[in-house]
Amino acid sequence: MVSWRILAGGYDAFIATYLFTATANSSSLELWAKSATGQNPTWLARHPENHSIIYTVNEQGNGLLQSFLVNPVGTLSVALNTTNSLGANPQYIAALSNGKIGIVNTSTGSARVINTTDSGATFNVTAPVEYIQFPADAKKDEISNPSMILEYGNELWIPDTGRDIIWRVIEEPVGPNITDILKLNITGNITQPKKSGPRHIAIFEDRLYTIQEKSSTLMVQTVPKLPEDNSTILSRTTIIPEDAPRYGADWAGGAIVIPPRTDKFPTPYVYVSNRNLGVPDERGDTIAIFELVNKDTEDEELKLVKQVFTGLNQIRVLSVGPAGEDGGDEFILASGQTGQGGVVVFQRVDGGKDLKEIVRNRDIPNRTSFIWL
Repeated sequence: MVSWRILAGGYDAFIATYLFTATANSSSLELWAKSATGQNPTWLARHPENHSIIYTVNEQGNGLLQSFLVNPVGTLSVALNTTNSLGANPQYIAALSNGKIGIVNTSTGSARVINTTDSGATFNVTAPVEYIQFPADAKKDEISNPSMILEYGNELWIPDTGRDIIWRVIEEPVGPNITDILKLNITGNITQPKKSGPRHIAIFEDRLYTIQEKSSTLMVQTVPKLPEDNSTILSRTTIIPEDAPRYGADWAGGAIVIPPRTDKFPTPYVYVSNRNLGVPDERGDTIAIFELVNKDTEDEELKLVKQVFTGLNQIRVLSVGPAGEDGGDEFILASGQTGQGGVVVFQRVDGGKDLKEIVRNRDIPNRTSFIWL
């Protein structure tokens, strides 16, 4: 028997703690606690070294960032610190390797990097503000809507669903003799197909994978070097199930995860979520499973392996359990942003080619972000 406590954010004023227990014959998912937070803690992140500290956005008009201490039983302390995101409706934060926190303001097209104390528990508001406003062109209906941050080397890669661009941003000194004052600067970009809406990205074994919200497509391309925007699109395919409802559906891409290779899962598979924003399918939305075949050949392409109906509506997050002796990476957590589907644990079966629902908890109908403790 193995068990994990899992933190889950959403559109409420609390973060939920679940207790997931897996055995050979049965599994359980229990709502363990609710810890009060600011409004709409929709995305969570964990300090990369001090795992007792977690962060959450407050996705609202006056966007905020909060820090909390995780107690030994999996509940949270009162907020240790709160600071402003300097924008509206932040939907994503990333705990960076340098101890700072990156946050994107989705509605107002900006990003901020925030210093923390050595322990990571509080924010250093006396430090110079690192902030960037992404360019937009309202006349062309090109409004910036950054949707996530991926740290890659010394860069921050920020997909922008409104501009059809992945921004490449770095921290750099303000002046040649001032090394302790930094600013955020765009050093390049990776253009995406028009009206595709890049939402979430992942880099896996020298390939860039993008889930495109507006076109409901998954795309894989080479990782370009700075400063050129010279990436080669290798494959692009729809993620919508073939037997989806013909009328009333309104599709949008959601989340993407690519678990690392292990002895148990030697073949990497790409898991992406569909979000039907229209008339719901009684089977729920799907998690689509893809494999990149014929890598490094002229026939390299994304191949659909399976569409798994989930009983969830508008899946905004997929979360793979931690790899290790306990085998947490055997499981994928999912929840919908709407509907009454609750939180579901899927088991990766057949080497990762399929997903099997093993337990579901409906105590809270919707969750949008997870952290495995």
